[in-house]
Amino acid sequence: MSTMLRPALTLLALMTLITGVAYPLAVTGIAQVAFPAQANGSLIHDADGKVRGSSLIAQDFTGDSWFHPRPSAGAFATVASSASNLAPSNPALATRVIEDAQKQQVAGQGPVPLALLTTSASGLDPHLPPKAIAYQLARVAAARNVPVSTLQQLLDTHIEQPLVGPPVVNVLELNLALQNL
Repeated sequence: MSTMLRPALTLLALMTLITGVAYPLAVTGIAQVAFPAQANGSLIHDADGKVRGSSLIAQDFTGDSWFHPRPSAGAFATVASSASNLAPSNPALATRVIEDAQKQQVAGQGPVPLALLTTSASGLDPHLPPKAIAYQLARVAAARNVPVSTLQQLLDTHIEQPLVGPPVVNVLELNLALQNL
């Protein structure tokens, strides 16, 4: 029995050290050298160097003077990130979308873009299509007493073109730039 048990325990200890200690340390070290910003959470800092969030996670902005992100099924809590899992036929989904549309409605701008009413799969998507941000320009401009053209220029500088998919705008980064106007 000991002739089988000793090699098995030795192999278990060796594999635990390799896969549980050495490999994670090597990957972490390589990531810190090759991609330090991403390895440390893709953090966004303000002008004072204070961490304001991550470019990978949406932040909740309320009030007319900010650009709003898409709604979150997880209430912007990273621990509870998830989709709402409500079917299109669920009355709770229809009620939430109607209430959000009433909150987001900007006079004279037409219907609220779908991206401002639907949650993302994770509930924490930090990006919106440029049209969803443009819809909010008049509201933010009026609240901040800033010309819409100034905000349009700010929007234009924050449009990102991913490798795959349509152009997007990171709402947190846009709002931090808005704060610096």
